[in-house]
Parts: sequence; structure tokens; C-alpha cells
Amino acid sequence: MIRNDLFLRALKGEDVNRPPVWMMRQAGRYLPEFMEIREKYDFFTRCQTPELASEITVQPIRRFGMDAAILFSDILVIPQAMNIEVQMKPNFGPYLPNPIRSVKDLERVVVPNINDTLGYVMEAIKMTKEKLEDEIPLIGFAGSPWTILCYCVQGQGSKSFDLAKGLCFTQPQAAHELLQKITDTTIAYLKEKIKSGCDVVQIFDSWGGMLSPVDYQEFSWQYIQQIIDALKDEAPVIVFGKGCWFALKEMAQSGASALGVDWTCSAQNARYLTGGQITLQGNFDPARLLSPPEDIKKMVHQMVNEFGKNRYVVNLGHGILPNIPVENARAFIDAVKEY
Repeated sequence: MIRNDLFLRALKGEDVNRPPVWMMRQAGRYLPEFMEIREKYDFFTRCQTPELASEITVQPIRRFGMDAAILFSDILVIPQAMNIEVQMKPNFGPYLPNPIRSVKDLERVVVPNINDTLGYVMEAIKMTKEKLEDEIPLIGFAGSPWTILCYCVQGQGSKSFDLAKGLCFTQPQAAHELLQKITDTTIAYLKEKIKSGCDVVQIFDSWGGMLSPVDYQEFSWQYIQQIIDALKDEAPVIVFGKGCWFALKEMAQSGASALGVDWTCSAQNARYLTGGQITLQGNFDPARLLSPPEDIKKMVHQMVNEFGKNRYVVNLGHGILPNIPVENARAFIDAVKEY
């Protein structure tokens, strides 16, 4: 039994004394102990070495005592497993030298055996669970099929993902075939993560907000819905779509346990759009963690008051930034614990 089950109770909609708190990207670049590891090992070595991934996962828990841990990994391990090369270039970000831009390119994309290709993630989960000693739940995650497609087609990060959208609009059959392959892989991957010990899974639709509401239904949401349907009876599923406030009503009826909200959508609007019957997670502007610690605490208390303490998970509206002072991150976590 998990001793601090506040997060799991909030996902079920149970009455709690205070909401649980964790931060997206909490295992990472703002922590000095993470930077020490980063200096010794490159990005995918950190992801693919279970000892390193599990150590990085528990670093913020030791320091701040969040109510949930999230496994250190990356959404792009999925395309790697699907026979699509992914490099992480310093000062550049992800780079895919052979992007998928036609039906012909799809011939080399496979739906892999998860244990053969991503077994290192499962080992990291088991090691992390040992380190956590049933104190708090562990979250596993994956990117949404649309967000993964964006990188597979564009070949790198982008402000517009024009090539990815271009494939969808000029070769929809190829786009849907790729999306389905990513979906099938993601379902198998997350099922294996749950079997290995993850208590909750989260789907990150980081680039969902790039699409119009109509295109979002066709190229993103229907595939996320497949994932929710396949997993919801095995573990709670959280869906976070950045910039996707327009889809919150439909998302609330999906069977997901919680929905992430970014900082551009107010608590009042998020509760209104979702009908007030689902747990919400978010939505502190990550850049606001640059404010003085006493201001952070006031703003966090105000945010909790606006969302309400029940059916709510305190989090950021996107991942924590690398330039956030450690004491400001602590102020964010402490503000919730003191609520």
C-alpha cells in the first residue's frame, strides 16, 4: 500500500484536506544534483540506463517531498523503438535525420516488441519503485500520437510544425497510418509500464494546440481516446493538452481520471468547460516561478482557492524551466503543503 495516497485519492475525486502537488519536468535541469549527472552522461544514456533514470526520478522527491514522482524519460523513446532514429543535439534539441514524409517512408516504421526495445524503461520503473519504498505513487508517461507525429515528420522542434500539418492535409492516409502505428505502440508501452509498477499514466499532447478544433478531433483526440479506452481500467489516466482548452468539454467525457490545464485557461473556465465533475491539474505559469518566493506562495494559495481543494492536483501549466532557482521550486511545493 502506498503510504501517501493523496494524489490517487484526488484522481478518484475523494475529499482531501489539501490538494496533492507535483511538477511537470520535476526530475531535471533546475536541480544541481541533476546537472552533475548531466555533465557525465549524454541525454539518451541517461534515459536508457535504469540506474541513472531511477536516480534522477527520486532526486526532487528527496529534496522537496512531492506527492508523486514522475519517471525520468522522454516522449521520443517511442519513435526510437519504432525504428525512427532520434538524436538529442546539445543547444538544439531533438533531431530526426530521416523524417517520415511519405507512404514509402512508412514502410520502415514498425510497431515494436516493447520489452525488446524499451525494456530499459521497465527496469528503471522497478528500480524507482524500490527507491520510493511505497511512499508515493509513480507516474509513467508518453507523448500523444499527434505530438510524436510532429517530431517524426518535421524532423526537429518547430514553432509551427508546418511540415507535420502539411503531411496531414496533403497525405491524410499516410498521416493516419503513422498515427495508428504510434497509438498501437503507445498503448503497448503504457500497459507494460503499468505492469512494471507505474501507478498512474499521463499523456502529454504538447502540440495539440497547433491544430484547429476540427483538425484536433481528426488528428489528435481520436487517437488519445483509443489510449484512454485501452488503459482506464488498469490505471488512472491523465491527459494534458497544451493550448487545448477548446477540447476540454469532450476530454471530460473521455474516461480519463484527470485533465491538465495550461496557464492560459483560468480555473473558472476550466471548471465550467469540464462540467465540474473531473479532477483538474495545473496550471501555474512556469515562468512565474521566477517571482520572489513569498509572491509564489500567495499566488499558489490563490490558485488553490480558485480551483478548490477537491478534484484538483496542483502543478505547473507546462514543464519547469531550467533557470528556476531551487528555493523558488521549494516555495511552490511548500505553499501547497501549508495550505
